[in-house]
Amino acid sequence: MKGYVQIYTGCGKGKTTASIGLAIRASGSKKRTYIGQFMKGQKYGELFALKNNLYIDIEQFGIAKCIRKEEVTSEYIEKTKKALEQCKGKIINGNYDIVILDEIIV
Repeated sequence: MKGYVQIYTGCGKGKTTASIGLAIRASGSKKRTYIGQFMKGQKYGELFALKNNLYIDIEQFGIAKCIRKEEVTSEYIEKTKKALEQCKGKIINGNYDIVILDEIIV
């Protein structure tokens, strides 16, 4: 089976929305998606909308608010390294058809 990588970049809105759109489209075909969010920790509309979707799992690794690049601390970097290892396990275990690492390249 081929694997594909899609990268959404740019300033401002659209990256998370595009990723969630991909997940929703996949769930319509009963494909499982894992979304690890690295800069978000707050509750927001998409989380509530997808709460009962059986095919999409979302985990947030951010803090209570969406942080900016200049707000990143050494503690946050360590937390992110652990989260990345956890996401690596999600990729390797084969339980998901799609793994989204939201804002990982920030």
